[in-house]
Amino acid sequence: MRVARKGPSYEAVSSGATGHAESVEVKFNPAQVSYATLLTVFFSVVHDPTQLNRQGPDHGTQYRSAIFATSADQKRVADAYIAQLDSAKAFKTPIVTQVSMLDAFYPAEAYHQDYATVHPNNPYIVINDAPKVVHLQQQFADLYQSEPVLTRSKGGAS
Repeated sequence: MRVARKGPSYEAVSSGATGHAESVEVKFNPAQVSYATLLTVFFSVVHDPTQLNRQGPDHGTQYRSAIFATSADQKRVADAYIAQLDSAKAFKTPIVTQVSMLDAFYPAEAYHQDYATVHPNNPYIVINDAPKVVHLQQQFADLYQSEPVLTRSKGGAS
């Protein structure tokens, strides 16, 4: 991955005109959790991988279902997993998740960091995100941590 210069603003990405996708950067230790496990969580509780250019109430190409692999092996594994899910008809309609190599990641502005933790009563969080956390806890109790890892605790936004 190349070092990213300052990226587009939230407003620019939200317009859908930049070609970027809203995403999160997941850093993990494969000795603690496998990439396959992360894919299982992603396709089970994170979002609906069959919605084209839409996630919940948000719509546009910036809300596309996407995985940005950091290695050819990650891309191969994600593509194979999607093919397996589609073959098994795990969802009522085909998966539209795009798998591509990560070109660059641009962190959101400070006011978006740790948003659900900072704004737990925001209606968007309550309606769209909090239920996913409950499902994560129910479906993957062994992976669930009640204390989130915050961007701010790592020298990020303040």
